[in-house]
Amino acid sequence: MVPMMNPILALREAGVLTLTFNRADKKNALTQAMYATLHEELQQAAGDDAVRVVVLQGRQDLFSSGNDVSEFLQRPPDGLDTPVFHFLRTLADFPKPVLAAVGGPAVGIGTTMLLHCDLVYCGDNALFSLPFVNLGLSPEAGSSLLLPLRVGPALAAEMLYFGEPFAADDALAMGLVNRVLPPEQLLDYAQAQARKLAAKPSASLVSTKELLRKGQREAVQAAIADEAWQFARMLQGPAAKEAFRAFLEKRKPDFGGM
Repeated sequence: MVPMMNPILALREAGVLTLTFNRADKKNALTQAMYATLHEELQQAAGDDAVRVVVLQGRQDLFSSGNDVSEFLQRPPDGLDTPVFHFLRTLADFPKPVLAAVGGPAVGIGTTMLLHCDLVYCGDNALFSLPFVNLGLSPEAGSSLLLPLRVGPALAAEMLYFGEPFAADDALAMGLVNRVLPPEQLLDYAQAQARKLAAKPSASLVSTKELLRKGQREAVQAAIADEAWQFARMLQGPAAKEAFRAFLEKRKPDFGGM
């Protein structure tokens, strides 16, 4: 019997916890079990003095295609007491630096989770996407608050209303990522940056992060909660049902009259 691959790999080394999405056969689509593991790893790391920095990554050519659609339709998240929201709320409140290394597709939550990371490095092959409206849904992960703060209200509206993919250079120009690299250098560069941070005084890093995010924490958690309610409501609506049917049937959705 062939052993199942662990969809989340956790490696602790030199003060760095690296969490790797390891489900390439499904384009690193995230399941509730994967969210639960991410949540547990972050909770443990928050109280572990040996962990000073966290890195989120996939492969150099694949970050995440977002939620696993099949599971998502069978067991949709219906509130904050679900693994995906446990992960998001823990990530949003995580006290230590979080870096992300993004190569290839970063769809939906694959992009919105980056708004909670302190530093984001991407390959020049990265392709970001916020397709919520196109799926009959609404923004999630606090993105309705954080995206306008990051890129400005007008650009955030354009990005969320149209849901069109955007490339690495656009993400850099918007301030969504810190640096664009050749894909073959991406993961090593993120690890090198993480180790640089891990060598610094941990208390100073934690204090600096707290000051940088002062005044935002409650607002971010409130946005995540508000969006969760809206998202769950929209997920039961006719537009979302049509969008996901069309996705599974590999056709263009028909939103006429919706």
